[in-house]
Amino acid sequence: MEQQLTGSQREEVLGIIRDVARPADELAAAIQARNYTRLRDLVRNRHANDLAVTLTQLGLEEEVIVFRILPRKDAAAVFQYLSREQQETLLKAMAQEDVAALLNNMAPDDRTMFLEELPAEVTRQMLALLTPPERSVALTLLGYPEDSIGRLMTPHYIGVREGWTVREVLDYIRIHGQDSETLNVVYVVDEDGLLIDDVRIREFLLTSLDNRVSDLMDRHFVALKATDDQQTAVAVFRQYDRTALPVTDTSGMLIGIVTIDDVLDVAEAAATKEIQRIGGSESLDEPYMRIGFGRMIRKRAGWLTALFLGEMLTATAMGVFEGEIARAVVLALFVPLIISSGGNSGSQAATLVIRALALGEVGLTDWWRVVRREVMAGLALGGILGSIGFLRISIWSAFSDLYGPHWLLVAVTVGLALIGIVLWGTLVGSVLPFILRRLGFDPAASSAPFVATLADVTGLVIYFSVAMVILRGTLL
Repeated sequence: MEQQLTGSQREEVLGIIRDVARPADELAAAIQARNYTRLRDLVRNRHANDLAVTLTQLGLEEEVIVFRILPRKDAAAVFQYLSREQQETLLKAMAQEDVAALLNNMAPDDRTMFLEELPAEVTRQMLALLTPPERSVALTLLGYPEDSIGRLMTPHYIGVREGWTVREVLDYIRIHGQDSETLNVVYVVDEDGLLIDDVRIREFLLTSLDNRVSDLMDRHFVALKATDDQQTAVAVFRQYDRTALPVTDTSGMLIGIVTIDDVLDVAEAAATKEIQRIGGSESLDEPYMRIGFGRMIRKRAGWLTALFLGEMLTATAMGVFEGEIARAVVLALFVPLIISSGGNSGSQAATLVIRALALGEVGLTDWWRVVRREVMAGLALGGILGSIGFLRISIWSAFSDLYGPHWLLVAVTVGLALIGIVLWGTLVGSVLPFILRRLGFDPAASSAPFVATLADVTGLVIYFSVAMVILRGTLL
């Protein structure tokens, strides 16, 4: 039925159907009636993610029953889509033999991600439930440094020899392919296990069965090192547009592969941390709804306090120019406009440069090119805002004497000050990420609020300095 629905309202219609059908209620009814044949039919051929969502609507005892009914590999696939909290709760409720079956049938990379977040004692208990071969694999993966590619890889892949025929390769895949994480790429190794090439499966399917693997090889391949940082994998996958990449040790021996699904998780986690830091807080390191209230306050309070102390300098700057404000009260009317414009332009520039650095679009050596570009952008943006401010005062003065007899000078002051403030804010926002990167800090630490605070304080100095020059002899 899903295939028959088309058009812009397809997802909306499917959502209504799912709400009405309530698959969780069907599962619960089958469990209560002890109709396990019906229960098997309901969970058969369901996508693991969809079934995981449905199971979260059941009680814990009902979840355990469904996991017992599911084939072991299907249960392991569904388990990986549950949240960390749901996984831990489910394992506590399951019998030990069921937990052992679940862990032994999980993909090695998914199991590693699960085990590394558990307390050390719980991890040891989980490892004790694994079969010797699976325990060896788990210990090997957990032995790699945290946040390394070794933690992401799986040792299940298809490796063949260059002297094999295509017929032999396909026969080998039929026998051993079920254990492989992906069959998109076949890896060619020599007698010692050294990686010498990778060949897409389509090449084997579209050539003669009597051809040899060496006939399909070009000996050009991209590989990752197990000890490389996980962000390296993100960059390589993005650059070469692959769904899987081989992982080697320092001597070039093939020891596993990394698939795109795990790399997407890494990229999402990194982007989340960066966005949270740009927003002016420490990264939460766990989902928003799961983090403890006290921990969330601690992670947000530090930056917020620092920014507040920085903003206190704004009051100091206002105090320095107290005499000018007393003689020309009209200047105070534009203070919010002035400081917000500098902060906003700085936040814009900081966000753009931080993201460009994260994506590798610019490097430290490009700082001068970025500065030149932002100088032009700052002048253009400042000119636009300055013109708007000048026109605002000019038009208003045609119908009101709010700005006094020297309104034209006030308009010029505001217009020129906006050009200088926006230019300065843009420069600060674009240069600060480079400085932090050069010092070895995360550029995202130069959060938009921090740049805005700095631009606010300096913006006041620029504003009143321009006013003292232009209004000297009239209002000042």
